[in-house]
Amino acid sequence: MVIPVYNEQDGIETFHAALEHVLATLGLPYEIIYADDGSKDGTLRIIHALAKQPYVRVVSLTRNFGKEVALTAGIHQAQGEAIITMDADGQHPVELLPEFIARWQAGSKVVTGIRTENQKEGFVKRLGSKFFYGLFGKLTGLKLRAGLSDYRLIDRSVRREFIRMTERNRITRGIIDWLGYPSDYIAFKAHPRITGQAGYSFRKLMKLAIDSVISLSISPLYMAAYIGAVVLPLSLLIGIAMVVNFAIGDPFGLHVTASAYVIVLMLFLIGVLLVSQGIIGLYLSHIHTETQNRPLYVVDTEQSRRINES
Repeated sequence: MVIPVYNEQDGIETFHAALEHVLATLGLPYEIIYADDGSKDGTLRIIHALAKQPYVRVVSLTRNFGKEVALTAGIHQAQGEAIITMDADGQHPVELLPEFIARWQAGSKVVTGIRTENQKEGFVKRLGSKFFYGLFGKLTGLKLRAGLSDYRLIDRSVRREFIRMTERNRITRGIIDWLGYPSDYIAFKAHPRITGQAGYSFRKLMKLAIDSVISLSISPLYMAAYIGAVVLPLSLLIGIAMVVNFAIGDPFGLHVTASAYVIVLMLFLIGVLLVSQGIIGLYLSHIHTETQNRPLYVVDTEQSRRINES
């Protein structure tokens, strides 16, 4: 288990007790890793007390690096055959853990929780979420389902590939889906938070959305080129039509003024500029891809072994 925590002192003990109760019924060895993201309250003290139990470990970051980094740090430290990540605020129902394990034992290497309902989520946020996932799919080519959460299980082989990803502005769920392993889904209704308010403000959610698109897509770099590809030929055609119309004596009675020629010329130059920016964007996209240092491919070792044996 990997649980990122930040200022959860009022609810972490309640969460831990519920988690322990479910894990004890599984009959499987387990470890619980709390990744503290620079909490400013008593969270670190409490989880250190919980870590007196041999199956509880603490990863304490020196400052607040963000949930995605804390989650990554916990996954790096995990040693189990399967790793389950979840939030410590109580919204991810711990009673579904046996179902996650059952799906994994049945052969699924990635099992993802899909949030179908959140009591505190307003209409605007739900609409924004659907819009984001739709736009995200078009820009990146990754078909992420609306309601995706960090409540998920990954197999040890998936973890091995995940830790090879070194980019800094990251979204964990996006990286795992980029790896390409087929995912099984479990729908759930989010429980009310044990205590406190959501840690992600609108500003943080916007940053996460922007980082997600930039990390997993180079399409934004080409937007200027797409616009230029429309403006440039359109202005060129209009300019040619205006010149021809003037040369043959204005048969259509357009009465084009000098300022109109200037405007069309400006549109043409803007189109050239946008296309030029698109070319620069093309080179930047290659630099961006190289600096991410992602693997060229991901091999499903288990499937490859089965094929070779057969």
